[in-house]
Amino acid sequence: MSDVKVGSRTVAESQAERSEIIFPADSNALGNLFGGRLMQFIDLVGAVAAVRHCRAIVVTASMDHLDFVAPVHVGDLLILKASVNRAFRTSMEVGVRAMVEDARGQTLRHVSSAYVTYVAVDREGRPIQGPCVVAETEHQKRRYADAGRRREMRAGESQRARETRAALGAGWHV
Repeated sequence: MSDVKVGSRTVAESQAERSEIIFPADSNALGNLFGGRLMQFIDLVGAVAAVRHCRAIVVTASMDHLDFVAPVHVGDLLILKASVNRAFRTSMEVGVRAMVEDARGQTLRHVSSAYVTYVAVDREGRPIQGPCVVAETEHQKRRYADAGRRREMRAGESQRARETRAALGAGWHV
């Protein structure tokens, strides 16, 4: 537990936002943003929220519940908002919501959401303990509770995957 002070931080203290104008180099033949590029934007803004929360280096452990709700087109203004839903001993779940802003109509259209798990690490890459999350609003408290349920589901999935790999043995992929 070298360089991180364990304590607590509110959700608001670590929130992050990123804005991107979508250019042709980011799009497929239909003029829609590549899904992988959107995943990159989600991971980057999520990492900023995680770093702000734990004040340490973070690595991405998983991305799940990634939903592509609607396409993002060339020329769209993409807005991504991230906040830490819950922190565990060394990991934390960050929720990211992506929206397209219609600047003229001043409206937002939801295009994607994801939950990303990050692990706080020291300079040698070893997991370190980070601060707890203080959920203040009813919305934040719901997200906090939901993150605990998702963690349990992820743990079950990880265990099943380990058992499957063990049962298949070496060379299963050949």
